[in-house]
Amino acid sequence: MTGPFPATRLRRTRATAWSRALHRETLLTPADLIWPLFVTDGTGVEEPIGSLPGVSRWSVDGIVARAREAVDLGIPVLALFPYTQSGRRSADGKEALNPDNLMCRAIAAIKQACGDDIGVLTDVALDPYTDHGQDGLVDEAGYVVNDATVDVLVGQSLNQARAGADIIAPSDMMDGRIGAIRDALEQGGHANVQIMSYAAKYASAFYGPFRDAVGSRGLLKGDKKTYQMDPANAEEALREVELDLAEGADSVMVKPGLPYLDIVRRVKDAFEVPVFAYQVSGEYAMIEAAVAAGAGERDALVLETLLAFKRAGCSGMLTYHAAHAARLLGA
Repeated sequence: MTGPFPATRLRRTRATAWSRALHRETLLTPADLIWPLFVTDGTGVEEPIGSLPGVSRWSVDGIVARAREAVDLGIPVLALFPYTQSGRRSADGKEALNPDNLMCRAIAAIKQACGDDIGVLTDVALDPYTDHGQDGLVDEAGYVVNDATVDVLVGQSLNQARAGADIIAPSDMMDGRIGAIRDALEQGGHANVQIMSYAAKYASAFYGPFRDAVGSRGLLKGDKKTYQMDPANAEEALREVELDLAEGADSVMVKPGLPYLDIVRRVKDAFEVPVFAYQVSGEYAMIEAAVAAGAGERDALVLETLLAFKRAGCSGMLTYHAAHAARLLGA
């Protein structure tokens, strides 16, 4: 119990920098950060993404350079997303199963260059590979079918694990895919490959710049509301998380991030497992727009928002500001 004023003056412990540091409840370090990167074809390629100022697509050699940079900055994990050329996209997303696809080449190159100095997290979903922009296979009516999609996701996961992926991160939101992927990894000799499930991924308005980055925005037919979650629902998120943990997920993710910190907190309190959040492209773009408009200062905005994720219960965050934040935290 807190005593009455003036016996208790809460400003006493805020009066000096050393005292504020001593009493700080939440600590943010570069080890809390996962850096999402976009991979494209070619050599020596950097393609700036217009709706994500400061973010680019990189060819594999550029991705390797970013991996070395991340190691130097103390960032423990990279998250990879491929930009698949239109000629390699198809209704069935079969390029996801190609052992020489862009994602697999990038994984192998990072592991060859950096070994276990950095982890590689790989997205499992079909939207970077389909010509309709959906995360799964669609039937004649345009409905994304569940079980047939899961079969392809299992193959995609094994493909990435064989290339050297450390963490498989299914972002598709199909029912039952975590259990199927976990079984396949165990049977395929990949028992130590982690699964970070996008367990509570919402059908959000904040994903637009990401779809530009992977080249799916102009292709998307319809929406993703039959499989991604309704932003109005919280109890359903707990059910999703519970199922994915029971099926073998090692950690879970909430996406988007800042507008869903209540979900992060509820998941952490309910399950006491590693919970991650994705500060998605729209969130990043809003910070950059605020900075460009003179409405805020980048360093302060970046660190305060990332601290909010940690305070809410996150073990770590995926953020496009990872390298910038790591430099600030390491200064």
